Amino acid sequence: MIWNRIETEPPFRDRADAGRLLARQLGDYAGRADVIVLALPRGGVPVGYEVAHALGVPLDVLIVRKLGVPQDPEMAMGAIASGGALYLDEQTIRMAGVSQSEVVTVLNDERRELARREALYRGQDPPLNLEGRTVIIVDDGVATGSSVRVAIAALRSGKPARIVVAVPVAPESTARRLAALADEFVCLHRARHFGGVGQFYQEFEQTNDAEVRALLARPSQDTQ
Repeated sequence: MIWNRIETEPPFRDRADAGRLLARQLGDYAGRADVIVLALPRGGVPVGYEVAHALGVPLDVLIVRKLGVPQDPEMAMGAIASGGALYLDEQTIRMAGVSQSEVVTVLNDERRELARREALYRGQDPPLNLEGRTVIIVDDGVATGSSVRVAIAALRSGKPARIVVAVPVAPESTARRLAALADEFVCLHRARHFGGVGQFYQEFEQTNDAEVRALLARPSQDTQ
C-alpha cells in the first residue's frame, strides 16, 4: 500500500480495518491446517483477529513486553516474551545512559506484567503447539522492532516450520531488519517518515484487557 502524504487521512481507519487489509496480502495461507496467527497484545490482537478470521485459521497470543528506557518509556531498550526470551539493545542502553540496576528494575517490572497477562489472557489453557507449523506474527505496527524481534527469538525454540511477520506499518529501516530475521515479512506501508504507529490510523484508541479477552474468546474459524 502506498500512502500519498498529500492526503489528509491516514491509510487505516482502525485496527480492524488494518487487519482486513493485511489479510488480503496473506491469501496463500488461507484455510491451511498448519497455519496459526499469533497476535502481540494488546494492540496486535484486533489486527490479528481479523487476519485469523479472514484466513480461517486459529488465533493465539504471544505475550511480549517492551523494556522502556526509564527516562523515556516509549523508547525501547529491549523486550521480553513468553518462554523466557530476552533481547537487550546494548547500543540504546549505552546511548540513553541506562545503568545496570535500572535495566534490572525495568526487567523485573515487565516480567511481573508479562506473567499477569499470561494468566489473564490464557488462564489455564496451554499455548498452541507450534512445531512444524507456519506461524504468522501480527502486530498493529512496529517502530524499533524490539518486540517483534524477541517474539521471533521466542518462537524459534518451538520449532515452527516458518515464521511470517505481518504488520500494517513499519519504518523502512525496521522493515529491512525484520525481513532479515523472519522467513517472510509482510508490511502494507513502509514509512520513510515515521513519528509513531498511531499516525497511520484514523482511530488509535488503546486496546484494553477486556477487548483482548473478548476477541480471544470469539471463534476465528468457521465452526459450522
